[in-house]
Amino acid sequence: MSRKAIRATLLCISLFASAAAIGKVEVQAVQHKSAGRILAVSVSEDIAPGDYEALLKGLTANPGKYAKKLALLDNIGGSVPEAIKMGRLLREAGFDTLVPVSAVCQGSCVYLLAAGRDKTVRGYVGIHRPYFANGDSALANQAGNASRYSPAAYFKEMNIPSSLAADMQSIDPKNLRLLTPLELASYRLD
Repeated sequence: MSRKAIRATLLCISLFASAAAIGKVEVQAVQHKSAGRILAVSVSEDIAPGDYEALLKGLTANPGKYAKKLALLDNIGGSVPEAIKMGRLLREAGFDTLVPVSAVCQGSCVYLLAAGRDKTVRGYVGIHRPYFANGDSALANQAGNASRYSPAAYFKEMNIPSSLAADMQSIDPKNLRLLTPLELASYRLD
């Protein structure tokens, strides 16, 4: 993505984010003076059941052609199965992903970042093993869901090295490892 396009998109997104900072999943069509029509998705707070439906509803409410489709990520993670479903929808709809300056994309948010056709990270990306004890992430390991919500299979589908899933599994859920620019590049997340 060119510098000019990034600046125009960030300006557009900052206007969108300031107007719609309340919700967790927001979808809005924005007309930018030089970039044209942009379909912007904002995913904030933590990913929870129902967010996929909110994303799908927002996308179907904004049909048409867009010069760019961009998902703005500032998210602390949450439900792995929900993030994987959302990521597949973002990829199918042709979205790019962006972690803006001073934003954080951690935990299951990484599945959304991986879904972007083009990925731009200006903020922070952190990884760790999902919580399984009492969370719905444990559903990912149950029979019937194992391949559908398998992080390794999902990353392969998104053309992300399987080493990302392995490295995520090696980090205790109570810890967080921020990825360096070199690591982002090695995982194809930059």
